[in-house]
Amino acid sequence: MSTPDGTTPERHDDDRDLTVPDDLSALTEADGAGDVVVPDDLSGLLDGAAETPSIALVVTQVAAPEPLAAACAIANVEVDAVPTSVGAVAVLRDPAAAEAGAAAISQLLRQLPVVLLTRREGQIAAVRWVNGRHDDDLPAGLVLADAPAVLEDLLLGSADVADVPGVVTSVGMSRWQAMRALARGRKR
Repeated sequence: MSTPDGTTPERHDDDRDLTVPDDLSALTEADGAGDVVVPDDLSGLLDGAAETPSIALVVTQVAAPEPLAAACAIANVEVDAVPTSVGAVAVLRDPAAAEAGAAAISQLLRQLPVVLLTRREGQIAAVRWVNGRHDDDLPAGLVLADAPAVLEDLLLGSADVADVPGVVTSVGMSRWQAMRALARGRKR
């Protein structure tokens, strides 16, 4: 084999003589790859819905974290409610239950929309929920464009929810405590 300029390249021990047979069926049978099926539609490979989210947050219009945590305690949704400048954010303790958590929180808040933000394998998704139902998919970049830094830090995993000042948890909150917290929130 020679190069375009007519010289013969130097051969190394790791160089292999590659010849392609006319009939490739022998290669697939020998490798045991004869059973490989390539689907016509490969979009399922890019679908992140089957993956469990590693982080799930519900952005609400509730002004303070205590009433949000109380409402979540009544609904049996385990969250850590974080105060932000745009409203309290519920950090779901079980990201695998993100949709059920968003549905329950949006049902409690009736006609107020909430936004579920999830992170799956580096991909962020944003979904608006209203009255317990999935309403619309939103562009995550636009949702996060004017978001407070703490929201982005929690979503990206660069901040731990336990380190955020003012966090209130729904875990361990009794119904009585939750009702008192909601009553205090209404008086304000």
